[in-house]
Amino acid sequence: MQLHQLVNTIGQDLQRRYGQKVHKLSLHGGFSCPNRDGTIGRGGCTFCNVASFADEATQIKSIHDQLHDRAGEVKRAKKYLAYFQAYTNTYAEVQVLKNMYEEALKAADMVGLCVGTRPDCVPDAVLELLSGYVEQGYEIWLELGLQTANNDTLKRINRGHDFECYAEITRRARALGIKVCTHLILGLPKETRADYHDTLDKVLEVGTDGMKIHSLHIVDGSTMGKAWKAGKLDVISMQEYVEACSELIRKTPPDVVFHRVVSSAKKPVLLAPDWCENRWLAMTDIGRNLDQYGAQGSDIGAPFIYEQPILANA
Repeated sequence: MQLHQLVNTIGQDLQRRYGQKVHKLSLHGGFSCPNRDGTIGRGGCTFCNVASFADEATQIKSIHDQLHDRAGEVKRAKKYLAYFQAYTNTYAEVQVLKNMYEEALKAADMVGLCVGTRPDCVPDAVLELLSGYVEQGYEIWLELGLQTANNDTLKRINRGHDFECYAEITRRARALGIKVCTHLILGLPKETRADYHDTLDKVLEVGTDGMKIHSLHIVDGSTMGKAWKAGKLDVISMQEYVEACSELIRKTPPDVVFHRVVSSAKKPVLLAPDWCENRWLAMTDIGRNLDQYGAQGSDIGAPFIYEQPILANA
């Protein structure tokens, strides 16, 4: 079976609900991060490429132009979600956010927003803004970078917040009808498979609507990159990642939507692991693992049952 027949993916979830393909268009809003500018810390998370930030921020196009460019790259979708992806996309004055979000929403065939951010950067005013779009009928996803529920690990990677911060904002957002997508990283230093399962258990206890999982990428310009070059940091193998990720998927209820189970990066920025250059290799192996041992939710007695989406133009 193919992966989408074993996992409740965002692509098929959107197809079922909208009757056609809906594609995410990634955007760079030029935001900074409080873990860089001294508000809560400096240097950023230890896995982040701080050196690249300034160049990216000064070379971005307008939201309108970015959406136009991204839509031109998509061949099979006619509906879109504007995905504010880079850095902390709620880290600005609310009026600035409102102007930027609404510039995206007024674009043709836009059904909603995905907003990537940190759990400690979502004040009440931002929640009210996003919940207002929900009330207008837009698809709104708040993508929260948790990475792990282990507070000791969060300190080691200089994350700048704890799990309790994530839990609080998740509950508040979902109470307002805002969907939450939780980001997790497998392979963080000193973490074991037991840590991955503990993180998932805590995330599910709080409640979430979606998940993104990927392996730790060691990138040039990061603190971890320096440690890796010095031979002080190991990375997760593809086999280890596939097995661990597949286990988490089997423990996840079938109504939780997976936005991603693997991600990729390119050299020369990517230092390790090499297999992360081609995400399809790991995705294929995850599909095989799930096909052999059980689909999403199978370990909790609620396996995902694939339903062919009915397209409106079929």
